[in-house]
Order: sequence, then C-alpha cells, then structure tokens
Amino acid sequence: MTDIFLDMSDSTQYLSAEKKTELMAELRELREVKIPTTAQRIDEARQMGDLSENAEYHAAREEMAWAQSRAKELDNILDNAQIITTSKRSGVQIGSTIIVKVKDKERTYTIVGAQEAEPAAGRISNESPLGQAFLGKAEGESVEVEVPAGLQTYTIIAIK
Repeated sequence: MTDIFLDMSDSTQYLSAEKKTELMAELRELREVKIPTTAQRIDEARQMGDLSENAEYHAAREEMAWAQSRAKELDNILDNAQIITTSKRSGVQIGSTIIVKVKDKERTYTIVGAQEAEPAAGRISNESPLGQAFLGKAEGESVEVEVPAGLQTYTIIAIK
C-alpha cells in the first residue's frame, strides 16, 4: 500500500477531469480574450499622452500583470496535472469519499487535490493534515489529527 502515499516534494497537481477542463477553459479565455483585450486597452491609453497621470493606463497594466501571472500559474498546474482516478485498491486515496466518526458524529469527506479543496463542502486537500492522515488508511482504522479545535480522533466507517 505504500504507493498510495504522496511525495509532497513533487509538483504534481491532483485534479478531477472536470476541474482540469475548467482550468483549461480559464486559460483559453485569458489567452484568447482577456490578455489581447487588455493589451489593446494599454495601447489606447498610451496614445492619450502623459502616462504618469493616466489612471486607465495604470489599471490596464495591473490587469495585464495579473492575467499573465494567472496564465503562468494555470500553465504550471496543467503541466503538472494528474487526473484523479479511484481504483479498487483498499484504503483511502485521492478521489476517495469517506465517512468518518468523530465525537459521536458522522462526517463525509472527499479527498481531492489542493486546487479543488473546499473544506466547508467536505472536499479536503490531500495536502492538508486531515487529508494526509486519512491517506492509505482502511475502514475501521482510527487516526488522530491536530486541528484548530485540538487533537481529534477520526474513525473511518466507510470508503466509497
């Protein structure tokens, strides 16, 4: 089961197929619409003359810097993306949905990559302390995790 554990030093970005498609669409929108439109705004603002007091020019430059930075970030994520697939192996892995018992309450979590984490919706990152604690564990196993509320014991009831 050691192949389930992750080398946190690598740059792999774990994504669902849906999230990868969403990020690819965002990148395409940036490259084909946002960046060219912003470049045109910068050019038009330049033609107005004095750039030192041209608010439109400075706003467009900031927007361009953000768009180019986001495009680089998306390129990096997509270049290092690995699509999450669940296998029939036993144990919690990225993509698993688990039901756990903590303090006599049942909670459901889905282990996802960092790009898709949404703790309030039960989608926890494989990189989070809780996500890391669950990886590789089997039904019936308990894990102790230090969370903001203190040390909590989670017992895995089911893995889907």
